Amino acid sequence: MSRKPTEWGHGLIQRAARREVAIVAGLAVAVLVFVAFFAARHGFFDLKVYYGAVNYWIHDHGMLYDFLKPNSKYGFTYPPFAAIVMVPMAVVPWALAIVISVGLSLAATYALLRWLVLPLALRMGWTPWFALAVGFLLIAAFEPYRETITFGQVNLLLLFLVALDLLVGVAGGRKWAGVGIGLATAIKLTPGVFILYLLVTRRWRAAGLSAGTAAVATLAAAAVDPAASREFWTSALWDTDRVGSLAFISNQSLQGMIARLNPEHPSTLAWLVLVLLAIGVWAWRVRAASLAEGLALTGVLGCLISPVTWVHHLVWLLPALILLVSAAVTARRRLWLVFAIIGYAVLCSRLVWVWEHGFGGVGGFLGSNAYVWISVALLLFLPLGSGSSAPGVAELRQAERLAA
Repeated sequence: MSRKPTEWGHGLIQRAARREVAIVAGLAVAVLVFVAFFAARHGFFDLKVYYGAVNYWIHDHGMLYDFLKPNSKYGFTYPPFAAIVMVPMAVVPWALAIVISVGLSLAATYALLRWLVLPLALRMGWTPWFALAVGFLLIAAFEPYRETITFGQVNLLLLFLVALDLLVGVAGGRKWAGVGIGLATAIKLTPGVFILYLLVTRRWRAAGLSAGTAAVATLAAAAVDPAASREFWTSALWDTDRVGSLAFISNQSLQGMIARLNPEHPSTLAWLVLVLLAIGVWAWRVRAASLAEGLALTGVLGCLISPVTWVHHLVWLLPALILLVSAAVTARRRLWLVFAIIGYAVLCSRLVWVWEHGFGGVGGFLGSNAYVWISVALLLFLPLGSGSSAPGVAELRQAERLAA
């Protein structure tokens, strides 16, 4: 007896589901093996700095910026408002601080995947859980992401605040749009580049709210501890020794590239010229970009023009890489997909560390700045308006319902 058409359809769905489970399981094993054997482990180094500084500030009543992690020269480098946000670390044990740090980063990752990957899954007819699972596993192998987690860094939380502002707040015409960028800027100055983005794209209200939020948060921190604020803005902010050598291989910014040409006397003029060129290209491209593309391009710009962009800061490249894949799949452009795969593979590889102890010669210059070249390529060539556009509010809500 022949099977009914509905039975055939049900069988196909079951086989497709089993295939997806097998793919996710296989990818999970591959990523686990890769991370276990090739990933560096940093023992939550930066989180130890945050934890120690906040406890020294709260319990020992010491000056926030006087604290140095034992057996190192590294201390708290963020504005005082960041320390206020981190005050809960003063009342939880170290193990719980690790759990909270990792948990918040994972939650931020999930939100970013829902905003940036689910709309693509919706357009392409992919199973939502499958798209999210594959996206997360690929991100888990990404070196800047691994570094963020194992250092206990705040990058993903700041990226979440900015993306929330742009993809939900501005996209949905919310009155609070701009608050997230303002808070991120008050916690760590580099997200302030997104205030510039709002100004260039003439989103005046959101730009004003961002700047106002950052100012209010900064003034509130000054009211809580005037001495710490005075120390940060007059001394600690300008003390580059607190963050390490600009020529260190992990510094994958334009400044790091210039510093590796002449570590003793890096050219400030050359750096400023490159920064102005990068801002000019960004301003020209970002005017025609959607909100998601604006998030991506501005994240890339921030990595390039910041004086110090450690490898873990390059999680800000994730939106650009995701949108590059989205554009390649949607528009069926093989070259874009090759670009995305090569960029992703290099940023998983720890390639630049080959030149950690020496970066002389043409080969050393090219290889030691490999991540800088990827950032430059993304700034110049990220496709705009080719399937990578920001999802509308209705599309986001539909994707949310599918994933529920």
